[in-house]
Amino acid sequence: MLMYIQIQNVSKFYRKGANRVKALEKVNLDIGLNEFVALKGPSGSGKTTLMNLIGGLDTPDAGRVLIGGKEIVHGSDRQRANWRAENVGFIFQFNNLLSFLTAEQNVEIPLLLRRMSSAERKNKVKAVLKLVGLGDRLNHKPNELSGGQEQRVAIARAIVADPCILLCDEPTGDLDKESADEVLALLRTLKESFNKTILMVTHDQHASQVADRSIILNKGKLVIDQLHSCGKLT
Repeated sequence: MLMYIQIQNVSKFYRKGANRVKALEKVNLDIGLNEFVALKGPSGSGKTTLMNLIGGLDTPDAGRVLIGGKEIVHGSDRQRANWRAENVGFIFQFNNLLSFLTAEQNVEIPLLLRRMSSAERKNKVKAVLKLVGLGDRLNHKPNELSGGQEQRVAIARAIVADPCILLCDEPTGDLDKESADEVLALLRTLKESFNKTILMVTHDQHASQVADRSIILNKGKLVIDQLHSCGKLT
């Protein structure tokens, strides 16, 4: 399998008062192109730190983070923001939709700074909302949608600019089982049919089984790397 995300001997520390707190220590990890990986571990194990490093939201104190064989740009905030906009889609537990905008308008936000016509943006937004099963909810605002539908709008927003990588932080943590299964099935479809490379932080054993493999961190170190027999809902 072609390695797409490479974490090479990465360490990250934070200051907490006078203390230097270890978040990650000499972590090595490869994630293949078009692979779906679940990232697990107790609170404080370094999961969010690792996700932020892969997403270019933070920089390592030691080691390298490579995407597609190239080290992530550590330039200005604008350079890093431009890199993220082109390469990474973020999906969070709380969807962060703007309550005063429709589903269509929420999904359009990442495209507003792109050089494309209004008609091109509208067509792209409609296509991704149809993909996530909400083609008939374009003009609905978040308070007119179920929790699962809101999360699917958030997924549409994350993929509308066609990023290579999806970083998902507890995407089913605030959903009932039926809605969670719908979101997990959608993520699986994005991996299988649209060749997305997905890293999903989760505490949910059921959710992690949908991934191709599970990575477990503990106290800033990678302790388990487990391949799943299948990445399907059961």
